[in-house]
Amino acid sequence: MAAYLQWRRFVFFDRETVREPSGPDGAGAKPFALPPGIAVCDSGRGSLVFGDILCGAGRCQIWFLPRSLQLSSFQAYKLRVTHLYQLKQHSILVSVGEDEEGINPLVKVWNLEKRDGGNPLCTRIFPAIPGNKPTVVSCLTVHENLNFMAIGFADGSVVLTKGDITRDRHSKTQILHEGSYPVTGLAFRQSGKTTHLFVVTTENIQSYMLSVKDYPHLELDTHGCGLRCSSLSDPSQDLQFIVAGNECVYLYQPDERGPCFAFEGQKLIVHWYRGYLIIVSKDRKTSPKSEFAGNEAQNSDKQVLNIYDLCNKFIAYSSIFDDIVDVLAEWGSLYVLTRDGKIHVLQEKDTQTKLEARESMLFRKNLFEMAINLAKSHHLDSDGLSEIFRQYGDHLYNKGNHDGAIQQYIRTIGKLEPSYVIRKFLDAQRIHNLTAYLQMLHLQSLANADHTTLLLNCYTKLKDSSKLEEFIKTSESEVHFDVETAIKVLRQAGYYSHAVYLAEKHEHHEWYLKIQLEDIKNYQEALHYIGKLPFEQAESNMKRYGKILMHHVPNETTELLKILCTDYRPSGGNEGPGMLEGKKANSEEFIPVFANNSRELKAFLEHMSEVQADSPQGVYDTLLELRLQNWAHEQDKQIKEKLHNEALTLLKSGRFKTVFDKALVLCQMHNFKDGVLYLYEQGKLFQQIMHYHMQNEQYKKVIEVCELYGDQEACLWEQALGYFARKEENCKEYIAAVLKHIENKNLMPPLLVVQTLAHNSTATLSVIKDYLVNKLQKQSRQIEQDEQRIQKYREETTRIRLEIEELKASPKIFQKTKCSICTSALELPSVHFLCGHSFHQHCFESYSESDSECPTCMPENRKVMDMIRAQEQKRDLHDQFQHQLKCSNDGFSVVADYFGRGVFNKLTLITDFPSGKTATTIEAGLQRELLIHTKRST
Repeated sequence: MAAYLQWRRFVFFDRETVREPSGPDGAGAKPFALPPGIAVCDSGRGSLVFGDILCGAGRCQIWFLPRSLQLSSFQAYKLRVTHLYQLKQHSILVSVGEDEEGINPLVKVWNLEKRDGGNPLCTRIFPAIPGNKPTVVSCLTVHENLNFMAIGFADGSVVLTKGDITRDRHSKTQILHEGSYPVTGLAFRQSGKTTHLFVVTTENIQSYMLSVKDYPHLELDTHGCGLRCSSLSDPSQDLQFIVAGNECVYLYQPDERGPCFAFEGQKLIVHWYRGYLIIVSKDRKTSPKSEFAGNEAQNSDKQVLNIYDLCNKFIAYSSIFDDIVDVLAEWGSLYVLTRDGKIHVLQEKDTQTKLEARESMLFRKNLFEMAINLAKSHHLDSDGLSEIFRQYGDHLYNKGNHDGAIQQYIRTIGKLEPSYVIRKFLDAQRIHNLTAYLQMLHLQSLANADHTTLLLNCYTKLKDSSKLEEFIKTSESEVHFDVETAIKVLRQAGYYSHAVYLAEKHEHHEWYLKIQLEDIKNYQEALHYIGKLPFEQAESNMKRYGKILMHHVPNETTELLKILCTDYRPSGGNEGPGMLEGKKANSEEFIPVFANNSRELKAFLEHMSEVQADSPQGVYDTLLELRLQNWAHEQDKQIKEKLHNEALTLLKSGRFKTVFDKALVLCQMHNFKDGVLYLYEQGKLFQQIMHYHMQNEQYKKVIEVCELYGDQEACLWEQALGYFARKEENCKEYIAAVLKHIENKNLMPPLLVVQTLAHNSTATLSVIKDYLVNKLQKQSRQIEQDEQRIQKYREETTRIRLEIEELKASPKIFQKTKCSICTSALELPSVHFLCGHSFHQHCFESYSESDSECPTCMPENRKVMDMIRAQEQKRDLHDQFQHQLKCSNDGFSVVADYFGRGVFNKLTLITDFPSGKTATTIEAGLQRELLIHTKRST
């Protein structure tokens, strides 16, 4: 039970008197006045409805007052209207009144939307009294679905009409309740498909379930109330039935009694309006009267109208009126009708105004809980509520109630800047409060990286491992913090296991490996973790941490690298079951990982060269260098020989054609003789092979190189001769061998040979005696042959000149008797040439390609002409001449050859032929001279 004397009072309503509309002259409007004699009233559908305004001639009217204050009426009964009920969801008005003297009340149902002669259409009329027993109607209620109507009587009976109340045919009327005490209040309660009817008398309260056959009922209490002292609340109070007694106000559910409130005083009127309970009661004690006389005219004593907020337990408004007739709700306001005909309007203040007035007072009195409840009931927005929570939190904080303060600050999350709260609780003694606030901040996903850092530091300062584990071990869908920040803080605080757990769970691979390798030093576990990663991440992490792992777990690291570079598949199946084909990394990129681990590097490189033939060139280069190093530093002869063969086999594998120079440098650096010579031979560097043997003074090898490669590079013999000529040792044997080959191949002029050997003090004349004698003899024989050839050419030239002169000066007699083509006897017509060949004309025409050329001589003539053209084309080949001159051992012969070709002759172009000679004649003569010259030369 709540005593209302302890409730706070507010003024949440503004009171005004309804005035008539202003006139055209703008004069002040006087208060609006209703005619006297109002017996009943109700409101709904945009109008205030009044009944039993007594008019002349005994005619009773029902009046409608719209918002424009323009009264309208129609005659409903002949005597009086005793009850009105205006439905809120339908334009249906139900009235109870009398048309004749005596106790014979009639119920009329009016359709306000339809008209009958200008008046609302009366759709149904029926007597209210059940049976023939006369009694007075005490109360009336109608269900909003138009399927139920209940009428209470002074004799304690209740009549229920079920069905369509607007029609006689579709409804059924029956007596629902009979008792000894007058019925003072009725109310329908609809909850889902269940319908209840509350019935209150002066002595008891009952509940009927109308949605069940036989209408079972339950007595809720053994005391009742007077007329108009009951009402039904809205859903904010769970549709409870309110009964106002003189000592208390009781609330009822259909099956039990609810809370009660100690509101003392004689209750006259009770209504429910927008979450408020409205009670009109006497202002002071008066003479006793009948409880059932609530609707009778009262004395002119003052009456008090109180508006209660039952949820928040305060009085929203309280005022004194003179003789209140009723309180109606319409157009968002309350209208109080008094006996003097005036209408007073109570306009509820807007939410902001109410809250400002309310909060200022409540905050001054530190009634924050009430302020919060009030704000919620008025549906204040979250910003307004947050401000109240903040002020409440500040109040508790200043009082030293830090636990209570932090709870209020938590309710401001999302509105109040977190730094405002955090600064207040940074003190070490309040760290548990700060932890609670930060936890809630994370749960609402409003924390940033700094908040996460601070919360984790709080956990570590408090050494609260259980809370820390609960915080970090939430499911992935419930993570409310920045994981990377959490890992950093935990690592810094030394909570390595927690940091590793977070990194592994949320797949922060780099942080996991960094902590495992740098802090925990668990190299084996780190390597195993890398093996479970997808290919790209495994590759990048091995490049980053490979050297550390190779230093501590070399064998396992090498095996993982072998797999990574050949056919990698994650051991944990992280890339999905559909990945059938493995991936492979570039093995050359992992060679730096093996620094200071030559044994593992050799095993890795040999594995790659065996299983992957297309390994990068760097793999073979590094493997060659590694084998050469091992060979160079090995002392055991057998092992050294094995390493020698391995290195040479690798060189001969054909993998170094594109990096010939690099392989050669490696072999030279490690003094790998066989490798150097092999590479020289592959690169056709014959001079380098010979120089290599010369540096090592291997005379026989020098001669062998000349014999092997001298045909491909003739200058080898000359260099060999110069080499032996510079030696002060006795090299006669080798010099003789070189001279013999030079003589056979005619590689050097004798004078140059003599000059070359003149530098050797040990090379005497006897060494080159045989060479010089043979050379001189060959030259003598050559001179004789040349002189004989010269004499022959002179004789042939003289003879040819004579023939030319003879052709020019003497006639040519053709004595051929046979055709040169068919060998048959010549017959006219025939064709003769100066060369002496004769042809039948038909044979000549058949075989000849040109009318001016002899078919028999033409092939030879063309060969000669082609030779002449070739010589003419080579006249300008200066570069070729220079090249031959430099490379030839006998430059003089090259120059003589080019002289013979006419390269150095001046070219003369003949554009005009001599007079008396045609081009055909001249061409024929030239052909004959060339032909004769060619035949005699052969």
